[in-house]
Amino acid sequence: MKATIATSTVQTVNTCNPIHEATAVKPTLIKKKELATRLSVSPRTIDEWVRTRKIPHLQISPRFYLYDFEAVLAALRKLYQVDVRA
Repeated sequence: MKATIATSTVQTVNTCNPIHEATAVKPTLIKKKELATRLSVSPRTIDEWVRTRKIPHLQISPRFYLYDFEAVLAALRKLYQVDVRA
């Protein structure tokens, strides 16, 4: 007696494409130099804002900080009462 195994072909879709996702997603936390570039200020200005606690930051080590760009923008808008119109 012969045994036959019934197989069916199932097509799956790979929803994870790391090449396209890596280029489309911006990092949430950025370094001081990148923040200064995005805000068009000097890195020293960022240091002063951190020292006076005008912007939120995440201290990784005594000399290394990371910043959430959207949170920094929100803090600066609130501090300087800037109204953004669409």
